[in-house]
Amino acid sequence: MDYRKTDPEFAERFEHFAFDEVVNEEGQQLDEITRHMAIIATLLGCQGIDEFKTELPRALDAGLTPVEVKEIIYQAVDYLGIGRVRPFLDAANEILSERGVKLPLEGQATTTMENRLEEGVKAQAAIFGEGMKEAWKNGHINRWLAANCFGDYYTRKGLDLAQREMITFCFLAAQGGCEPQLTSHAGGNMNMGNDREFL
Repeated sequence: MDYRKTDPEFAERFEHFAFDEVVNEEGQQLDEITRHMAIIATLLGCQGIDEFKTELPRALDAGLTPVEVKEIIYQAVDYLGIGRVRPFLDAANEILSERGVKLPLEGQATTTMENRLEEGVKAQAAIFGEGMKEAWKNGHINRWLAANCFGDYYTRKGLDLAQREMITFCFLAAQGGCEPQLTSHAGGNMNMGNDREFL
């Protein structure tokens, strides 16, 4: 649907606000890659699949790599669930294939099935502090968090820990109702150098 034809007044104001006013606000600019990562993560969090299909080509044109896109999507599963993420993975695969990107992409895993828990604990401790080194022992949920969320995803190449914490902040904020987790990940972001002003 071309909103410039069906809704020209809306399109004029929306495009001005989103693509001119906001991105050029003095002292509030993000670099293009970070801005598009945040938009994609936020669209995943709020379940904005239709807008995601419009945003992803813009993000790729601005320089976001297919690997970065896939890493954002993969990591979203631990925060949003596969039921919410699958449509985004399907849409990304379709858009990337249409652009001639050969799938699957080169693997980005750095852990094995044998060391994912150990490496996940290290990633958690790097982000949230030394107290996380024993947290995985407090029940199966904490073990899964360390092994799967951090060991399987945060340890992957393609995004660094600061970027991973930033997209997690976007997933949680856009999803709503996750204020305790959002507070925790605000702290993790700040520990990774994503300060209050950045957030």
